[in-house]
Amino acid sequence: MSSTPATPQKLEPVIVGAADLPVYCPGPKSPLWSMHPRTYIEVVKNGVAKCQYCGTEYILRDGDHPHGHEQAGIRL
Repeated sequence: MSSTPATPQKLEPVIVGAADLPVYCPGPKSPLWSMHPRTYIEVVKNGVAKCQYCGTEYILRDGDHPHGHEQAGIRL
């Protein structure tokens, strides 16, 4: 047996589009082993955000513009 500590796997970022909003983690295609409490991810503001539970990174696809209040410049 190796005495080297196991290194955690780095998850690939999840690319999302305007049609995927609102973004939440774990997503609908997440495997059962990765489940944690659902949390909504604010990806529109900066174009990128991480889940506070598992660290999965979500990136808003370049060129996608969400519809609704953000597009009109209105912030709630």
